[in-house]
Amino acid sequence: MEIQGGAASGSSGATLEIKSLQMAKSQQERDGQATLQLLESAADVPSSSSSPNLGSVVNTFA
Repeated sequence: MEIQGGAASGSSGATLEIKSLQMAKSQQERDGQATLQLLESAADVPSSSSSPNLGSVVNTFA
């Protein structure tokens, strides 16, 4: 059994849907900014060690 209101109920649902879409877009923008910041901070990490031979030989015998 479904109870429906008058015309105000329909416009209220549309208003809530628009607000929901606006909030979702805002969240996606924040996520995108956080991702860009993460990528930029990862680019600042040096890729080589101070000793290039370190770890080049691995002893596989116990």
